[in-house]
Amino acid sequence: MSAALAASALLMLAGCASTGSAPATSAASESAPSAGAVSGECAYPASGQPAVDVTPPATGTDQPTGEVQAVLQTSAGDIPLTLDGERTPCTVESFVSLAQQQYFTNTECHRLTTSGIYVLQCGDPTGTGRGGPGYRFADELDGSETYPAGTVAMANAGPGTNGSQFFLVYEDTQLDPNYTVFGTMSPEGLAVVQSIAAGGVTGGARDGAPANPVTITGVTVG
Repeated sequence: MSAALAASALLMLAGCASTGSAPATSAASESAPSAGAVSGECAYPASGQPAVDVTPPATGTDQPTGEVQAVLQTSAGDIPLTLDGERTPCTVESFVSLAQQQYFTNTECHRLTTSGIYVLQCGDPTGTGRGGPGYRFADELDGSETYPAGTVAMANAGPGTNGSQFFLVYEDTQLDPNYTVFGTMSPEGLAVVQSIAAGGVTGGARDGAPANPVTITGVTVG
């Protein structure tokens, strides 16, 4: 893939988490410090209309610490996850809250990329790439983020725009450290995502809906 196409793919990854227009390239290439990491508290201010009615995590609640185990139950098989509550407590708190409220249940993973970046993107109940939970929260980045196979990270539309969409990296991928890495897949889970990727994208494209549709049927935590 050419540098121009790779940059376009990266911008689309950022834009897919937005409830509005995709950001300018300069915005997509910037990073912002986490409010939670600075203040010790996580904030989830309202932003846009929720794809499904959910309640944001309450301010001042106990944040996750250490590793949190979760399983994405999908139509293609289970994808066990280990979430890093120590490094990314606000992100994990949001993910766990949404999972417990059934936000992800019966939602399709709407996007697969097979060139330049290698990810399966999920977390939008509308299936359009524009849906979110009706709130957003800050990035949790330190500039050392990398995206090898097995990574679980947040999609975004620029600094501080995390919502509900996340991506699963099934092959080593080069991205700027602008996407919060909040967990990893087990080897068995990675194999499930790789099997989805092997089916390709609808119509033979390199970026779009998976040719073999995959649905998250539930998420268990703990």
